[in-house]
Amino acid sequence: MTCKVSFIGLGVMGYPMAGHIAKAGHDVKVYNRTKSKAEKWVKEHKGSLAETPKEAAKDRDFVFTCVGNDNDLKEVAIGKKGIFNTIKKGAIYIDNTTASATVARELYKNAKAHGFGFLDAPVSGGQAGAEKGALTVMVGGDKSDFEKAKNVIDCYSKKVQLLGPSGSGQLAKMVNQICIAGLVQGLSEAINFGLNAGLKMEDVIEVISKGAAQSWQMENRHKTMIGGKFDYGFAVDWMRKDLKIAMEEAKRNNSPLPITKIIDEYYGEVQKMGGNRWDTSSLIKRFRK
Repeated sequence: MTCKVSFIGLGVMGYPMAGHIAKAGHDVKVYNRTKSKAEKWVKEHKGSLAETPKEAAKDRDFVFTCVGNDNDLKEVAIGKKGIFNTIKKGAIYIDNTTASATVARELYKNAKAHGFGFLDAPVSGGQAGAEKGALTVMVGGDKSDFEKAKNVIDCYSKKVQLLGPSGSGQLAKMVNQICIAGLVQGLSEAINFGLNAGLKMEDVIEVISKGAAQSWQMENRHKTMIGGKFDYGFAVDWMRKDLKIAMEEAKRNNSPLPITKIIDEYYGEVQKMGGNRWDTSSLIKRFRK
C-alpha cells in the first residue's frame, strides 16, 4: 500500500533513509534546511519538496524527522514553521534523531493531546547502514502506533523493535552508544598493541574476529584504523553529543559510567587534533599520531 510520507532532515543518514522509503513505492515529500540538498534528493528519487516542516507534514500519513539534537528537533516539531501546526489527526510522527528521552516524552505528550501518534525511533548502523537500508531501529511509544508505522520503518531497517513506552527508544540508543565507546577504545588499544609488537594486524583480526572478541567495530573498522583513515563515518562531534545525553541520563537514574566518561574525554583529545568530523574509530589516533 502506498502511503503519503514526509521526511525532514536529509543529512548523511536521512538522505538515504528517505530514499529507501521512496524506492518502496511511497509518496515522499522532503524538507531540508539547506534547500539544494532537498532539490538534489527530489531529482534523484522523484519525490516532492516542501519549503518548511509545516508544509512537509500537511496531509501526510507518516512524518519522519532525522535532525541534529534536541533544539533542532523542537524547532522542526513545535516551532512556528513546525510539524505540529499542520500534521493531521491519526497520523504517526516517527523521530529518528538521537535525542534525549526527556524531549521524546514531551513530544509524545504533545502529539497525543493533538490527536496523532509519536514514536521515538533512533537508529544505529551508521552511514553505511543507512545507504544499505540495513539500520537497527530502537522504538519507544504506543504499540498501536508502532504497528501502523512498522512497514514504513522497515524500508530502511534490518531490525526494528518496540522496546517500551515513550522515551524507551532513546534510552536504548544510549545503551548502544555506551557499548560502542567501550568497544572502540578496546579495539584501539588492541590494534596499537599488536602493531607495536610487530604483528600483521589484518591477519590477526581475520582470526580473532571469528571468536569471542568479534564485534561490528572490529569487522568494519579494523582496516581503516590500521591504515589511519578516518575521513568518513560517524563523526566524533556526534558521538560526544550522544555520550553527553547518556551521561546526563545516567545522573538521573543513578548509573555510574566511569569508563564512558573517560572515553568521552579521549574523544575531546581527538577533537583537539582537528578530528571533529573523523569517524569514531579515530580514538586510535591518540596512540598513533
